[in-house]
Amino acid sequence: MSQKNETPALIVALLLTALLLGGGGWLLFNRFLSGGSKTPASGSQPGSSFEATPNRFSDGTQLLDPSNASPEKQAGIAAIESGNFEQAVQDLTASLQANRNDPEALIYLNNAQIGEQKSYTIAVAVPTATFLSTALEILRGVAQAQTEVNGAGGINGVPLKVKIASDDDNSALARTLAQSLVQDSSVLGVVGHLSSGASLAAGEVYQQGGLVMISPTSTAVQLSNLGDYVFRTVPSDRFSATTLSRYMLTDLQRRNAALFFDSSSQYSLSLKEEFTTAVANDGGQVVADFDLKNPGFSASGAIQQATQQGAEVLVLLPSSGVLNLALQVVTVNQQKLPLLAGDDVYDPKTLEVGGAAAEGMVVAVPWILLSNPNSAFAQASRQFWGGDVNWRSAMAYDAAQVLIAGLKQNPTRQGVQQTLTAPNFSLSGATGTVRFLSSGDRSQPMQLVTVEPGRRSGYGFDFVPVTP
Repeated sequence: MSQKNETPALIVALLLTALLLGGGGWLLFNRFLSGGSKTPASGSQPGSSFEATPNRFSDGTQLLDPSNASPEKQAGIAAIESGNFEQAVQDLTASLQANRNDPEALIYLNNAQIGEQKSYTIAVAVPTATFLSTALEILRGVAQAQTEVNGAGGINGVPLKVKIASDDDNSALARTLAQSLVQDSSVLGVVGHLSSGASLAAGEVYQQGGLVMISPTSTAVQLSNLGDYVFRTVPSDRFSATTLSRYMLTDLQRRNAALFFDSSSQYSLSLKEEFTTAVANDGGQVVADFDLKNPGFSASGAIQQATQQGAEVLVLLPSSGVLNLALQVVTVNQQKLPLLAGDDVYDPKTLEVGGAAAEGMVVAVPWILLSNPNSAFAQASRQFWGGDVNWRSAMAYDAAQVLIAGLKQNPTRQGVQQTLTAPNFSLSGATGTVRFLSSGDRSQPMQLVTVEPGRRSGYGFDFVPVTP
């Protein structure tokens, strides 16, 4: 074996050691890793239309994260593009020594270490141009899984390469990018997409093209039974709705809810419908609902109307795009009525903007690191990123691990699909045992977290597990 082929594990080990010696910046890293707000990224977007242009794809030849554009990183990207992989490894290693919290650079470093030798390729579809912080959360999970498997010798001796696709979290663009990935015979599986709308649009293409898609974040129930090539590591909205409903009626002893939702979001509409059904089945009712997307929406007016109609609990089910409006409800409410919320409210912006007004709010999430802070994944992720990762990173890590498991059994598109649909398939992942129902859904309960005063986030408040 050549010197180049022997270097990946050694370089990663030396890199992590050097970074750990650097120390410092815990609160800054922790604040960023806990789920940075989903605000649009600055800088130019990787394409001006919904066409699958080449600059929307990168295995190391494009800079998709303009917020981390150090000279060393840009030099590494230029070296990959010119085929000088040895120089790329040096440049990207230097870039990561200066900024360990850059999953794009780590993916490109892993790819550069592979060079032109035989490899297996998976893609990860994320909205780097529009929701950068969330995209980076997903990329961290995939980058960590790639680094670990390659450092351990690869998939039956073959390293894993990762290609990033930038889809703006737009359904039309997600569909066209999916078509390009289906046509790229080197791609053997896809982690993505972010939102339910993007996953529903792209999932149809993957199903028709026979390419496995595993979403770590899309929860709309419509994704169930889309096809036998479509999976997700995150539980569907049905689990979230049931968990929130039972907490409202059993723990809070309240029966009447007012809902706040986003009519333009498949995720929000799905969760609204599932929660309404779950509450009715549990003996409660939704007495009012308010569309945050309504141009005339007023938080104070909505709360006043909800109270007049007998609401005892306010339930926030926004998409990330209208989180600011949902936080207006939190601020105006000032803890007068109990608050429940869906997982898109699990965001540092909630802690920063909501502050004391958000204290006591209960949010349903698929996973939280604090529920098992000493797990192998929790400890490893701190080594990689210098802080605690959130549920999106963990679910993306599990999605990548599922594809890796499929490739180990049979490194073809059909082989991966057959492995994942086998009745005995299961995987011990970061978020527990991963197994799929015949619908492609993951069967796993949701967890409840609440907002309490704390120092981990740097905002004076933290999300912590609800104690039974």
